[in-house]
Amino acid sequence: MKIGILGGSGLYEMDELTNVSNKVVRTPFGKPSDYFTCGRLDGHEVFFLPRHGRGHRIMPGEINYRANILGFKMLGVERLLSVSAVGSLKAKLPPGTIVLPDQYYDRTKNSVQHTFFGNGVVAHVAFSHPTCAEFRNIIEACARKAVKNLPRSRKVKIQNGGTYVNMEGPAFSTRAESQVNAKLGFDVIGMTSLAEAKLAREAGLCYQAMAMVTDYDCWHENKHPVTVEMVIANLSANTGLARTIIRELVYTLGRTEKNCGCEDAMKHAIVTDRGMIPSGAKKALKFIIGKYL
Repeated sequence: MKIGILGGSGLYEMDELTNVSNKVVRTPFGKPSDYFTCGRLDGHEVFFLPRHGRGHRIMPGEINYRANILGFKMLGVERLLSVSAVGSLKAKLPPGTIVLPDQYYDRTKNSVQHTFFGNGVVAHVAFSHPTCAEFRNIIEACARKAVKNLPRSRKVKIQNGGTYVNMEGPAFSTRAESQVNAKLGFDVIGMTSLAEAKLAREAGLCYQAMAMVTDYDCWHENKHPVTVEMVIANLSANTGLARTIIRELVYTLGRTEKNCGCEDAMKHAIVTDRGMIPSGAKKALKFIIGKYL
């Protein structure tokens, strides 16, 4: 089982990671955010990619999501965990909470970059349930096990499910925007996960975001508005916990049979007549729909 981890560069700094190497992957959709760090953890291959590049050089709107997801697919990854910072839109989800979203609401303006299709190929993949429920439940169990070992002074809430509203950024929300999102009942807000989830579905990968709450966004009038310093401080505090969860997750996945069927997401999604698909598109989409052509 090959497992992908998408998130900050600090996630792969594990003593248990062996046979570490770096792989540069070139895709038909351009360059991923950086090279992939590869290693073995509990006997299983794990691939890490910092979505913003090492040194955090790439803004959310500049990320080549297609290259990132296809890069994992080309490396043979089957399950992809995305770790990211989010703002909370509910009082019951304080900073430090881990949310495993099962729904998304799109407030971006660049959805053409959120699909591998176009250029002569039309496909409509099912997305009513955007993440892999089987994978999500395994992550929840691993997270709860990891949290049990934390000091009593540190309480971490875990929520399985919830709606992630994806804004484009790079500026944080206005108070008006944040209040509307909170009133609509969304759980968390971020800038990156929706595109990853859409592309992972088209790529046949089991995908789940592990959203680490760093702030209350700015809807909460009794809390200070979100700042970069606040986000970084809370995210840094969560990195160690995320690594612990990843260790437990890799161990568990290596002993769990996969029964979700995510790899067949595109089986009935291609609308274009196979005989009319351009040869260049067939080549570019080899890892996505090659088995159906």
